[in-house]
Amino acid sequence: MNTETKTDKPLVVSLRGVSKTYGDTRVIEKVSFEIKQGEILALLGPSGCGKTTTLRLIAGFEQPDEGTIYIQGTEAASPDFSMPPEQRSVGMMFQEYALFPHMTVPENVVYGLKGMERWQQKKVLAGMLELVDMEGYEDRYPHQLSGGEQQRVAVARALAPCPAALLLDEPFSNLDADLRAQMRSEVLSILRRAGTTAILVTHDQEEAFILADRVGVLNQGRLEQLGTPEDIYHRPRTPFVARFVGQADFLIAVVKDGQVETELGSFYVDEPIHHRRLRVMIRPDDIDFVIDNQGKATIVNREFLGSENLYNIRLGSGEMVRSSQPSTSIYPIDQKVHITANLDHVVVFPYDETEDDSGGKDADF
Repeated sequence: MNTETKTDKPLVVSLRGVSKTYGDTRVIEKVSFEIKQGEILALLGPSGCGKTTTLRLIAGFEQPDEGTIYIQGTEAASPDFSMPPEQRSVGMMFQEYALFPHMTVPENVVYGLKGMERWQQKKVLAGMLELVDMEGYEDRYPHQLSGGEQQRVAVARALAPCPAALLLDEPFSNLDADLRAQMRSEVLSILRRAGTTAILVTHDQEEAFILADRVGVLNQGRLEQLGTPEDIYHRPRTPFVARFVGQADFLIAVVKDGQVETELGSFYVDEPIHHRRLRVMIRPDDIDFVIDNQGKATIVNREFLGSENLYNIRLGSGEMVRSSQPSTSIYPIDQKVHITANLDHVVVFPYDETEDDSGGKDADF
């Protein structure tokens, strides 16, 4: 029996204080993280945050200006040294899959095995086609495959050389919504069965949460938070992370007698508070309301999202919050309501006027 736990497993990729600059632009700023054998890590962030550059640094397509990259305990890159990509034991899967159109499925899969004996190539090919459920497609060319089938071939080709880690750059962005959901599930199953260590780059929060054991949120080249999907969503460390990984509203709060007071209620926090004014993050699924013609809050807008309605509500102070309601719960615009809030899940941040995006005036309560 294998009693090895995830914490016991060896490090596969390690970044220590890695930075990268293009011209006058600092694209990556002192990024550090480690990934263990068999772990899937997602780098999540908006366009231009540095996530793809981080992937390219690991693959060997770019060289860091500062810091060091280790692969399987061996230095792979630093400002003074760069191991060639083909020596890093790292597989790469791009958005476009990059299958060779003039090659059949088997020829694409074994392309990276040129130094291997023919019989060994056939053995690896058989295993890969079985792994990705592409047996029976040996005579097909890429143009004869669906988008999902092309993606499975790309995964097989990337895994065929048994890389120490597989790097995936927005691998599902070219697929429609239904196929994207299907392929996420299929690729995750393939990676888990193969025990593959993987680093995934995406701007899609749902994708990161579904696929990854841990998620690293990047913003303007900085790794703002690294943790489990649950930690990232429920315990964001910065306002940016709170906003990026889910719908989040921020209320102005004041501290009185050790208690945090907001327009929606008061609560205590466990840690010491060193600020008189705070910003309190609350998510739409923690806000409810009932019709009350004497209420201080007003429905401003309703967004129908299929499975739910998202109501934009203006509080008495002018601050805006959102409330998630069932798709069949429809209320008129300008309706007065009374709001109740679950304050058990709120997250408190120091107040910063430069980040005040509430759209309202200072609270008076």
